[in-house]
Amino acid sequence: MMTKDGGQRIVTSTGAVLADPGSLESLANVAVESLFEPTFWASRGELVDVTAGRGAAWFISSPHCQWALRHYRRGGLIARLSTDRYVWRGEERVRAFTEWRLLAELTRRGLPVPKPIAARYERLGFTYRCDLITERISDARPLSAVLSHAPLTEYTWREVGAAVARLHAAGADHADLNAHNILVSGGGAVSVIDFDRGRLRSPGAWALKNLSRLHRSLVKVACRLPPERFPAAA
Repeated sequence: MMTKDGGQRIVTSTGAVLADPGSLESLANVAVESLFEPTFWASRGELVDVTAGRGAAWFISSPHCQWALRHYRRGGLIARLSTDRYVWRGEERVRAFTEWRLLAELTRRGLPVPKPIAARYERLGFTYRCDLITERISDARPLSAVLSHAPLTEYTWREVGAAVARLHAAGADHADLNAHNILVSGGGAVSVIDFDRGRLRSPGAWALKNLSRLHRSLVKVACRLPPERFPAAA
């Protein structure tokens, strides 16, 4: 079934999948739920990397796709009760689905974010767990990693500012804008990832809060680096 945002909703035995139909054509003979299982990709020799962080993320590299797979995990004290289950409040509020829809809209507007491929949830009673697949941004590293290696050029700093400014101008409120969620390619192109809990909003003070969060993150990253890596932290 096609949804109003252009996605295809696929009912599964435990929940549902929201997907970009064209992106899955080359894998039409694969059970859609398998696409969200790292063991499936590992068995094909196509699970090429694992990243650490609040969520669990894997990179997938195959003749058919270059994707990033993320499993949503809880943070803070609540994680002691459940590492990856959320309270069910209806399909419209499933975190992976809301992030998929936001990324689909931002991609449609030509903004520097990864294209969403598919999202799924698995429901169990009053809780659910979920996953998201997006296109992998090739030849890119987190801003934090780039800074740890060498100072950024003035051009790259300007590109970072321009990418964030474009998102803010479009009303995209990133709930956790930090130096790890901004990617810089080898050529200096900048993208922003991980829009969990993000949303579109009218202009307001939220944009300054985003920038303050990013500044705090950069200061934290730079505190053990040479001063020239982030002069604003000096």
